[in-house]
Amino acid sequence: MHRILLIDDDEQLGPPLKTYFQRFELDLTQALKPSEGLARLRSGVFEAAILDVMLPEMDGFELCRTIRKESDIPIVMLTARGDVMDRVVGLELGADAYLPKPFEPRELVAHIQTLLRRRHGHNGPTNGAPVPDVLAFEGLTIDPARRSVVRQGEAVELTGTEFELLHLLARESGRVFSRDDILNQLR
Repeated sequence: MHRILLIDDDEQLGPPLKTYFQRFELDLTQALKPSEGLARLRSGVFEAAILDVMLPEMDGFELCRTIRKESDIPIVMLTARGDVMDRVVGLELGADAYLPKPFEPRELVAHIQTLLRRRHGHNGPTNGAPVPDVLAFEGLTIDPARRSVVRQGEAVELTGTEFELLHLLARESGRVFSRDDILNQLR
């Protein structure tokens, strides 16, 4: 499960987001102050951070700048300040994405999943385990590095989505996936 740190002084935001994130195998922890958030980030257990801009002690822009001096962790700015210039400043300071409040939780999750996927490579780890190199079954070989499939000695032409779906099902053979599981894995 990926660990995400939310640094936001709104005590009412963290608990419902934590519950929502769990549906997507994301473990959300909230820090109410930048100093607390920085201390937690320095522990190295988090894979992404979500920052509010309007915080006590220091604003989110300064917090983003401070984090960037120490880490390349993916950062999503989440704030009521949605002006174009605020977004530009946030991105220039090192944020990877900027989402204005009010926001749709599913969009926030999608941003986090995208950043984690990029950080871990396109196929990324699955449930913390590295993706196997080549998967071989009787008469079928799937090579994720080359994104190729060979069946009975002949190359099989697949679309990107078809390949991702086949690779998902093959690397976790025996597991039953719901429609939502598949959609979340292929995003």
